[in-house]
Amino acid sequence: HPSGSALRQRMIEDMSVRGFSEKPRHDYVRHVKTFSVFLGRSPDTATSEDLRRFQLHQSETGVQPPSVNSAVSALRFFFTVTLDRPDLARRLTVVRQPRKLPSVLSVEEVALLLEAAPGPKYKAALGTAYGAGLRVSEVVALKLGDVDSERMLLRVEQGKGRKDRHTMLSPQLLELLRTWWRQGRHLGVMLPQGWLFPGQNPVDPLSTRQLNRVVHAAAQAAGIRTRVTPHTLRHSFATHLLEQDIDIRVIQVLLGHAKLDTTALYTRVATNTIRAVMSPLDRLTPLGTNPPPTLGARQHCRDRLALLLECLGQADHLP
Repeated sequence: HPSGSALRQRMIEDMSVRGFSEKPRHDYVRHVKTFSVFLGRSPDTATSEDLRRFQLHQSETGVQPPSVNSAVSALRFFFTVTLDRPDLARRLTVVRQPRKLPSVLSVEEVALLLEAAPGPKYKAALGTAYGAGLRVSEVVALKLGDVDSERMLLRVEQGKGRKDRHTMLSPQLLELLRTWWRQGRHLGVMLPQGWLFPGQNPVDPLSTRQLNRVVHAAAQAAGIRTRVTPHTLRHSFATHLLEQDIDIRVIQVLLGHAKLDTTALYTRVATNTIRAVMSPLDRLTPLGTNPPPTLGARQHCRDRLALLLECLGQADHLP
């Protein structure tokens, strides 16, 4: 059998050939290593029973569905591509995970959050997550050249799924970015063609972890009790657009969703839209407002019912 390091290198090469970015490569290797530790021997000696035991172990130890399914993807790749043993890959089972409603802030809460951001840099970064609906990884990957103030567009390069796209650049977001650019230039951290949001070392971008910390701190300072992450701002962007009656297909393009089904999830949390829908019950005469029928009206109904039953040969059954 190949050594562990040789297997690892071959798997990395297989992923590189197929265009995997660094994060999924790292995650896949980590999942195979976890399986190898559970197995106690080289993963290329695994049997179908070993895979069954591993998934049972994950279930018993409380591993969450997203992590289980991520491990399934990694192991399927390892057995199908790297080892050319698709028979083993078929033994792996994905776990259905409940689709929870995304957490969304109100417009007023977003304003409070941005006001609580510590300085122009983070106010602009959080404003970008909300104002353009970007993922946190897309926010920190922006470069100065991605801001097109003439066409009022932001270029998102190699977003999720390694796809390029354009999204909206609102006048208010442009002003936030310009305020930060002026300060960053004064501080000497805005390198030519460099990062829009540089890290402590201007050569490197701001880390997603740091932006997460800033969001948590800003939410706490703003008195927002619900759990807030940078992705909450993306959810809020989509929901608020939907509540403004923006076509859901336009929102799909702005978010960079491959499937409309993913975007459609926001229809379940667009509360303003839900509240604006008229129930068919409301089209009826308000209940309880009609006066009760008079004795004459009751007798008229009784006579009509008697006639109907007589036609059916059941007049004797009338009470």
